[in-house]
Amino acid sequence: MPGQKMREQMKQLVAELVVREIPLDVAMKEFEASFLREAISKNGGNISVTARQLGIHRNTLSRKVGQHPLAVSCHNKKSRDS
Repeated sequence: MPGQKMREQMKQLVAELVVREIPLDVAMKEFEASFLREAISKNGGNISVTARQLGIHRNTLSRKVGQHPLAVSCHNKKSRDS
């Protein structure tokens, strides 16, 4: 679970998104893309390790990566660098 500081930062971010009238679906897509990009990067581009860390099936993560072009480019870059 996130700590108090992280909860406060998330609360401030959500408040800013609401003030800017960002639609929920857009905010959620942006969050998921950023979350996946960070997790994949942390794990050196390894989808299997990342999926295990996130508690989802590797195929589910691959599908989600395909839905987020920035996460895909991060993953593909790591794959090419290997």
